[in-house]
Amino acid sequence: MRFEFATTIRIIFGAGTCAEVPVLAVPLGRRAFFVTDSRERSAPLLDRLSAQGLSTAVILVEKEPDLDNILLALHCYKESGCDLVIGFGGGSALDTGKAVAALAANLDDPLDYLEIVGAGRALEKPAAPYIAVPTTAGTGSEATRNAVIAVPEKHIKVSLRSPFMLPRIAVVDPELTYSLPPEITASTGLDALTQVLEPFVCNAPTPLTDDLCRDGIVRAGRSLLKAFQNGRDVAAREEMSLVSLYGGMALANSRLGAVHGMAGPLGGMYPVPHGAVCARLLPLVMETNLQALRSRQPDSPAIDHYAEVARLLTGNPSARPEEGITHVRKLCEEMAIRQLREFGLRAEDFPALVSQAQKASSMKGNPILLTDEEIIHILNDAV
Repeated sequence: MRFEFATTIRIIFGAGTCAEVPVLAVPLGRRAFFVTDSRERSAPLLDRLSAQGLSTAVILVEKEPDLDNILLALHCYKESGCDLVIGFGGGSALDTGKAVAALAANLDDPLDYLEIVGAGRALEKPAAPYIAVPTTAGTGSEATRNAVIAVPEKHIKVSLRSPFMLPRIAVVDPELTYSLPPEITASTGLDALTQVLEPFVCNAPTPLTDDLCRDGIVRAGRSLLKAFQNGRDVAAREEMSLVSLYGGMALANSRLGAVHGMAGPLGGMYPVPHGAVCARLLPLVMETNLQALRSRQPDSPAIDHYAEVARLLTGNPSARPEEGITHVRKLCEEMAIRQLREFGLRAEDFPALVSQAQKASSMKGNPILLTDEEIIHILNDAV
């Protein structure tokens, strides 16, 4: 057995911990490049940073990051004389901040470091100091070693990836998620569930990530719907913030699977949020994987892991794998997860989607190699 485990250098979790960010930031730099998706929500923290004597340059991220946005943000960082990055928001803001911090310290053309569309070279120098403050409970970006970047002209999303990209500090304050609307709670929450479920059934699990995933699956099973139904349910919000953190730690040290393998190409070709794709695909991929495993790899340990997923989600010690799939389907129904046709997904694009999905790094972690026909079947159901 050989595995490695790397995560954010320092993780601070708990209600109200956002107030600690200014004190944490002061030793790391003199001027902060503040990346956010909401000026209104970030105003209290910006005021605290100013009161602590830390000046800021603020950039607003209004959509999932693409290469042009990253290059613009990087230019602003260099022009503003900043020496520290703070990301405050959902996955898009955190990934933008993470990419800026990494590229600011590595001066070559950013394309040199991108997968698929670039040379995929390894970053050579540690990133600028970066503090990640998530305001959603979904991506776990505060504990991952990559940033997802869209390249619109190629209709694809790719990753900038390096151990150097793990944030210096993650401050996970569940209070920041209390005001999330139900639809965002649902899609980000199912993304978080996906990111503790896929590493658990993947083809390269580790003992450490398995234990994180087990606890995350239990917490999501009992708290996601509660958070959706009542955003002020403090216990449920705290648990989902922890699930999201676990998911980031797990995917950074294990592998994902077909949900994320398909989500990247879908997000590159259509204006659909990553969380919404994961939410729609999760039960469909679970069902297809289980059928394929039983048909072609009946001795795979992933079948037993799917059974354990069912027991963890439902609390039923004798639950079969199908009951886990049913549980996730019901969650999606109760939270009114949207069909992908609402985002413009068309059957004529399926061949291109399948081709890109089969090449995705996440697909290589799936517990079984899915055929093109199986992926098309999933897409048909998702529409």
